[in-house]
Amino acid sequence: MNTHDTGDALSLPHGTLPLPAYLPDATYGFVRSTDASDLNLVGVPGIVMNVFHLMQKPGSSVIHALGGLHAMAGWSGPIVTDSGGFQAYSLIHRNAGAGRISDHGLLFRPQAPARKLLLTPEKSVQLQLAYGSDVVMCLDECTPPELPSTDQRKAVERTVRWAAQSREVFDRLLDRRKTDGGNRPVIFGVVQGGTDPDLRRRCAEALMEIGFDGYGYGGWPLDEEGALLEDMLALTRSFIPAHLPMHALGVGHPESILACVRQGYGLFDSALPTRDARRGRLYRFSENPDTPEFKFSNGWFDRLYIQDKKHIRQKTPLSPYCDCPVCLRYPAGYLHHLFTMQDTLYYRLATLHNLRFMTRLMRLIASRSPQRSAPRAS
Repeated sequence: MNTHDTGDALSLPHGTLPLPAYLPDATYGFVRSTDASDLNLVGVPGIVMNVFHLMQKPGSSVIHALGGLHAMAGWSGPIVTDSGGFQAYSLIHRNAGAGRISDHGLLFRPQAPARKLLLTPEKSVQLQLAYGSDVVMCLDECTPPELPSTDQRKAVERTVRWAAQSREVFDRLLDRRKTDGGNRPVIFGVVQGGTDPDLRRRCAEALMEIGFDGYGYGGWPLDEEGALLEDMLALTRSFIPAHLPMHALGVGHPESILACVRQGYGLFDSALPTRDARRGRLYRFSENPDTPEFKFSNGWFDRLYIQDKKHIRQKTPLSPYCDCPVCLRYPAGYLHHLFTMQDTLYYRLATLHNLRFMTRLMRLIASRSPQRSAPRAS
């Protein structure tokens, strides 16, 4: 096992991933409106792709023909591949006609209605390894929070069973390839259980018995009002030893990331920062984060809404404290102009700005070492 302390780094075949780290979602093999050079320019350390979507578009045969995910996307850094459990939640739990979940895996219909695809735990791992993933995620059954407790329990049992199958095929395939040392990818189990503390505990303990390089917090991390489920996230983290990294799947709001780092989480992914950028919500530090006086107190960051008319003639950059290529070169008024014209250049520049905010935020959090406050399991 080549994982290290969550306050340090994760050593992977395609480089070292410093922790904590925010990884933008490159669901279909790309972060919208950017390329690999753009991501490198703003310090993105790794990206997350999704096997559930990639097996459909562009398809496994195309990915293989193009040399795997790294060669296809021109990305030389770490790639985490999501298994598709959350996508099944979105697709099947909310629309029974789109497919079904059984002990064998996920049977679903892609956009071509006459075609059916089956994604099993074994196939998910096989595809992730074949694509060249650095961090493989076990297939899990993600459940809606409102699901009855009996169904939640069944989902946890299925998640654990799938995790054991995933671990077995992962080890077998790597042993067959004689993959060892620094070239060996890692595998994460995903802790499910909804909002039931006992189910979360049982799932975590069962996954720990199987043994993984790291673990993910599975399920929707927000309540019905959109607030972070801090207590459940903290409790779940407390079930996993501190030296093992945990991925807060789907967490990407800056304040939520800060809260989760304090609980001991090291990896984060979300489409929120890039989606906000495209929609005109641009992140900014309220004060200079490079000064010793900066603190993560109330109002430590805000959003600039570029569509506001007050920015039409603004000569200053989006933020006086930002070193991204956008703020170093362009006035905010130019971004307002691009946005109102709906030019694709806006999407690229805005995405670079928000991603640079996120990479600086992660380094700032690491340097300030916010005190962890997660309760320990009894």
